[in-house]
Amino acid sequence: MKVSELVSFLNQLAPYSYQESYDNSGLLVGNQNAEITGVLVSLDCIEAVIDEAISLGFNTIVSHHPIVFKGLKRITGANYIERTVQKAIKNDINLISIHTNLDNVSHGVNKIICDKLNLINTKVLLPKESTFAKLSVYVPKTHFDAVRKAIADAGAGQIGDYEACSFSVTGTGEFKALEAANPFIGKVGELESVEEMKIEVTVPQPNLNAVLSAMRSSHPYEEIAYDIVALENRNDRVGSGMVGELAEPMGVTEFLQQVKSTFNAGVVRFTEPNKEKVQRIAVCGGSGSFLLNAAKKGKADVFITADFKYHEFFDAENQIIIADIGHFESEQYTSHWIVDELQKKMLTFAVRLTSVNTNPINYF
Repeated sequence: MKVSELVSFLNQLAPYSYQESYDNSGLLVGNQNAEITGVLVSLDCIEAVIDEAISLGFNTIVSHHPIVFKGLKRITGANYIERTVQKAIKNDINLISIHTNLDNVSHGVNKIICDKLNLINTKVLLPKESTFAKLSVYVPKTHFDAVRKAIADAGAGQIGDYEACSFSVTGTGEFKALEAANPFIGKVGELESVEEMKIEVTVPQPNLNAVLSAMRSSHPYEEIAYDIVALENRNDRVGSGMVGELAEPMGVTEFLQQVKSTFNAGVVRFTEPNKEKVQRIAVCGGSGSFLLNAAKKGKADVFITADFKYHEFFDAENQIIIADIGHFESEQYTSHWIVDELQKKMLTFAVRLTSVNTNPINYF
């Protein structure tokens, strides 16, 4: 299997179009045409992980965090980022990242955290907007079913738990073919009227190219009349953070002890409890302080995340309990999930979880 096929598979798991504008997911270093000899999966890609891949004879690393996050102006080995990239290039190691796109899908990083806490009734905490387009295409009635099925099979009309959703209306299309045309219906130079149907479907942005390709392949016309409109609709399946519920309320201390144990946290930094029992829990893997207001609006009792600064803890305002468990700790099980998904689908090469502890923080 080639690196490009692995990148394509990861894009199916978590479309790269869902990554944040500041992010840098995808193939960062390497050759997309290279044959994969083995895949090592880690949360972070650092020099020690490169060394492990070399010792295993693996030429590909999939990490959650991208080693190249901001632009590199030089690669001189002056810091751990440059040294990691240098070593990867020197040893023909392909580096792939699946970062905020995996944060933002409803089965990704935050669902993994929720599952570890046995939360139920989970949903995205802050859904994204503008992730859909609307496609309208005009089709002769004779080819309506074929075109509608083709674009549905390519991913058009996916709305929540429904698929193949569309709206259609019948009308009359008129056109005159010019000299250079080769019309499917009518004759050159004559005005033609045809009974047509208009199909309207919503299309998730990651599916748009495939849907347009399917439309063109199944449509009989030489020139297809269609339009695409960007939608501002909220996508409840894509976005930041997640909120869910414990099956039964728990005492604050008991719950925080469970969180500490589940995530092997060296310490849990938390704000003054404002209630005796908690049940509704918001989570965000990694740095999640930007979601505090969303967690409040979602009526969460506790917000589990990482990287809160000192003064940001005051923003709890006695309305919610902030529980900072550490960045590595909150996302550590992401690597296990990636390994499981690759092992289920990718049978042509070995997949292994790194044995390197990449957490840069230690605790007494």
